[in-house]
Amino acid sequence: MKDSAPETANKKLRSGIRGARRHVAHSFWTILLTSALVVGPLAPLSWADRTSLKPGVNLFTPEQDVQLGKQNAAQAEKQLHMLNDPRVDNYLNALGKKLAAHAPGNKYPYQYKCVNDTAINAFALPGGYIYINRGAIEAADTEAQLAGVMAHETSHVALRHGTNQATKAQLTTVPFAILGGMMGGDSAAGLLAQLGASFSLHSILMKYSRTDESQADIMGTQILYDTGYDPRAMAQFFEKLNAETKGKQPAQFFSDHPNPGNRAERVDEEVDKLGGAPANYVSDSPEFQDIKKYIHRLPAPPKSTPEAASVPAGGKPEPPSTHTNEFQNDILTLRYPDNWKSNTSGTTFSMMPPGGAPNDANGQTALAYGLMFNSFQPRTESNSRLSIEEATDQLVATLHKSNPNMREIGNRSRMQVDGSDALSAYFTNGSPAGGNEKDWLVTINRP
Repeated sequence: MKDSAPETANKKLRSGIRGARRHVAHSFWTILLTSALVVGPLAPLSWADRTSLKPGVNLFTPEQDVQLGKQNAAQAEKQLHMLNDPRVDNYLNALGKKLAAHAPGNKYPYQYKCVNDTAINAFALPGGYIYINRGAIEAADTEAQLAGVMAHETSHVALRHGTNQATKAQLTTVPFAILGGMMGGDSAAGLLAQLGASFSLHSILMKYSRTDESQADIMGTQILYDTGYDPRAMAQFFEKLNAETKGKQPAQFFSDHPNPGNRAERVDEEVDKLGGAPANYVSDSPEFQDIKKYIHRLPAPPKSTPEAASVPAGGKPEPPSTHTNEFQNDILTLRYPDNWKSNTSGTTFSMMPPGGAPNDANGQTALAYGLMFNSFQPRTESNSRLSIEEATDQLVATLHKSNPNMREIGNRSRMQVDGSDALSAYFTNGSPAGGNEKDWLVTINRP
């Protein structure tokens, strides 16, 4: 049985129409109303629910971001092995500028270049100077995953994290009253020059907090969505790196980009706020797969002397920086000078300055400057509980076997480390750099 209601409605509609002009107007508004009913509920999902992000306090102007970035990009490229391959850089620039078109805030002159380094990493300088290691391209399975890394770095620029970090560092060292006068006139240019002169690849301009990292993840997800890529790709890339480096040294990206915690989960949460992946989203492209194959065929990057093994002139490393990085694993969280490197090998991890691990008399690399962490399991009988002094005695006896010249000096003392009981002791020992060294041993009970 057919429903006659539509026909009845049509007759009523026709009887109510008077003249061609009214017919056109009625049809026009019917189309508009229909469109509003279809589009209205969908459009706000991608905008109204997204996380709102704004740059933090900043003493610099966006124009000074560009000036500082350009100055330091020239220095960075002297310290790095640049790939300098037009085919790769043109691909990165084309992809990067698609992403940057959807970055909020100031429209910086974004540019993207490839570094000839197999480490999985990328970094951004203020003003839009962004560098992608070839290792990141090789590690990505799809263009969307690579776009996720690039969108993350683009977000650091858009949110002005580099000069925000420099601002916070300046505010902690200069009284507000003095700072207010200092930033007038040509003083801002003087501060720019100071930052440029002190730039290194571990400088404050590229050292972000966990909050910065979380913001870059969130905004990067939004940029992926707005560009038409699968916004879940960023989380997929993080999960891939975590899985591949589980039980090994973490990817350099995670060393230089402190994990804000639940990283992949927060990306997925933002995707949900955006209403899920966009319709007809892009995951991959033939261009990406071609570039990836092309890079695989290129010669291996040149091997450079590891920073930790190169002893500077004068035989001693440079003094520790007053600026710090954060290191975190499942055992502890700590801050260390940002001109030091962190290294992980099995259960041992260390931090040292360039030149901190020269070759000893036997030609073996040995730590001379810096610090080292490891776990030690003391021997016990009948499940008896050892005191921290007894456990430390066993550890010192073990260290003596490989360091026969090690001698304890002074008295041991009790201390607290993050609320836990610890024991402090000092020793002298022969140094692999020559002469004697002074060692500080801190032992802490772990469950």
